[in-house]
Amino acid sequence: MYEPTTDDIYAYALSKALTRVSAPATVGLYSACQNRITRILKKIEVYMTEEASRTEQEYRGRSRPRSIKPSLCGLLALIGRMLFYKPVWTKTNQHHPNVRFIYVHFSAWHFAGSNLLWAGIAMRLVHAMQWHFGKLQMVLYRVGQHNSDDEEEDVKEKIVIDGPHDWRSKKVCCCPLWSLALVLLLIPIVIVVFLLTSKFPKTDTNSSHEGPEPKNHVGVLEGLIIAALGVPAASGLRFAFQMCKNLIFSQDLNIRRGMDNERISTQLGFMNDVRKEIWFLSRFVHFMELFERRRIRVVLKITNLDRCTPTKIVAVLEAINILLSDEESPFISILAVNPEVLMRKINFADCCFSKEDRAHALLNCIVTLAFTVPPLCDDSKRTLFNGLVRNCEDRSTARSRQATRNLKGSSSAVPLVEISLERQESYPLVEKTSASLEVKNEEVEMWIRNILISNERCLNKYMSEDTMFMRRVFNSIRVTVIIMKALKIELPQPEHVAAWVVLANQWPCRLSWIIQCVEDAEQRADIDRMTGTDDSKTLWKVFSESKAELYIMSAQIEDLLELDGDPEMFERFLTVDFEFTVNDLKTYEMTTVNLDHTIKTELAQIRGTSRLKDSGWMRNLAPLPITTIINMATQDVCKEMERMKYPSKYIDKVRSHGLDGPALVFGDVDDLKDLLDMTFGEWATFRLHFLGLKPHHQAQNKKSVKKSAQACFPPRFPLHVANQYSSNPCLATCST
Repeated sequence: MYEPTTDDIYAYALSKALTRVSAPATVGLYSACQNRITRILKKIEVYMTEEASRTEQEYRGRSRPRSIKPSLCGLLALIGRMLFYKPVWTKTNQHHPNVRFIYVHFSAWHFAGSNLLWAGIAMRLVHAMQWHFGKLQMVLYRVGQHNSDDEEEDVKEKIVIDGPHDWRSKKVCCCPLWSLALVLLLIPIVIVVFLLTSKFPKTDTNSSHEGPEPKNHVGVLEGLIIAALGVPAASGLRFAFQMCKNLIFSQDLNIRRGMDNERISTQLGFMNDVRKEIWFLSRFVHFMELFERRRIRVVLKITNLDRCTPTKIVAVLEAINILLSDEESPFISILAVNPEVLMRKINFADCCFSKEDRAHALLNCIVTLAFTVPPLCDDSKRTLFNGLVRNCEDRSTARSRQATRNLKGSSSAVPLVEISLERQESYPLVEKTSASLEVKNEEVEMWIRNILISNERCLNKYMSEDTMFMRRVFNSIRVTVIIMKALKIELPQPEHVAAWVVLANQWPCRLSWIIQCVEDAEQRADIDRMTGTDDSKTLWKVFSESKAELYIMSAQIEDLLELDGDPEMFERFLTVDFEFTVNDLKTYEMTTVNLDHTIKTELAQIRGTSRLKDSGWMRNLAPLPITTIINMATQDVCKEMERMKYPSKYIDKVRSHGLDGPALVFGDVDDLKDLLDMTFGEWATFRLHFLGLKPHHQAQNKKSVKKSAQACFPPRFPLHVANQYSSNPCLATCST
């Protein structure tokens, strides 16, 4: 039996959540490895298709869903519905249990050459809808059901009634349109039959009777035939003209022309046309939902967005928020990007002026489910590495066999089969499906109900009033439960699952800092060959021991700290209501997918930079880590000065004035210099070892960051952005 990997489990959990999530929704699939993103996207598509098929097979309702590929009778039924009927939205047909997914891949890199990258999304959706449903069906719906010139249709609310009928016939003068069309078709037939079966008196041309010429009965009947055929003929010609017009001049062609023409694309009317086309696609999908008797969800997979320029990235995110976020929109957008690259580019965009325009805040306004792929564990890395090595060996072996058989003159059909089998074994994550992954929806729903009921009172005071925040929490809870069940982890108390999700959503910076501190402590214990860390220590204690160091770094991580909620509520959360420990953190480590790992990475880089030290002759010059200095008592400072071979008079001054670690960190540098009264060389060494860089050095770093921003980014980016929004000036300086 094929053992599923962690990426299989993450893809499975996300696919289960997407089959239940309400549209519209935007999923942020974050990972620094593009290959993992591609693999997970493929597995998500496989699992979602399997889940939809399983749900449809188990359905025992009254009305079975129609086939996705309709037969001739189904096609005629669809044409009849589009021409002669209007859909009726009822409470029953709005909640079909069956679902169909349409996958649309939008690679932003393919449209990066256009100034209107967001318009490429609309064009890609139009092409996908034409491919899945048929261009003729879409044109027929546009002519028979959709009126693009009626502005009232755009603002009308969708009326949902409680009734048994899903369709109502179109009426003309209180008569059903289908009956009127049937009468118009029968009249010519009746007249023709009458003419063929009736005998008329012949006119005597040789008669010498003078007077008015008798009436020509045949001419009168011809006039009646023309009059009878005139109305349906005119209607048919008008209908045929509109069909041909929409088939030749399609909307995707109009969008393409608008993107190529700068004069048209800069007008407000072009964006309104694109918005109307997205609105038309939504209404067409709703119509097909009613006809097929199943929900239809368009899954838009957006990739390679982090490779575009900052301005275009912001434009695409705004398009997702504006064009695809209508309340009745059937779109599910998956934003698959490298979060670290995306964050940095957005923060350097032209329009990044306020807090809401920055990367994390902008994504929080758009993303309804943040899914950060956790880093690979050691076993997964070993498996992946062995697979890559095996793949290279198999390819080289296949090439050698192919060359040998070509020399022998053998047929090329045999080695092609062998190569395909070897490739199939080389990519087990893509080619194979994991039958062992089976999480029942009933169990997940029961757990979610228990979680929401148990936390009804306790978590309310920690929940934000933002609806988007609530949707992220609810969707993240579902994903967390599915991952735990798939990993066969013993589920903790229901209220703790929701509390952990809220903790990661409400205080991402502080939680990331705690995780980094625990990780550094474990690594230091392994280096020093100690027994390990205390897993029973509470997270609040870990934070309390290191919050002074976080305060020292606050100037560099100001934008990250702004993501967190009320600090006092954070303390109450970890000390009163939910006393999570280090052991709990390790339990949730593989399931915390709603926490952006780029925050932890940036904190680790800043902390690692501040803790750099060397051995040998550089040991006395390298600055001590902030954590070490803050925790030093007066006696520890004296011992360190004795190790550095300072004269005893300086050590006595430190001891007599009680100079401990906090006094050195938070005290005034000039007062400390006057108090110790050292020589210039001794003070320079003391200041570098205990105090780090001088303030004016930090100011020089800020200036260098400003210069690096001018060198790395075009002049159109405002210079104050780098200084104001950069979370790590030192790293930005070193990178140049």
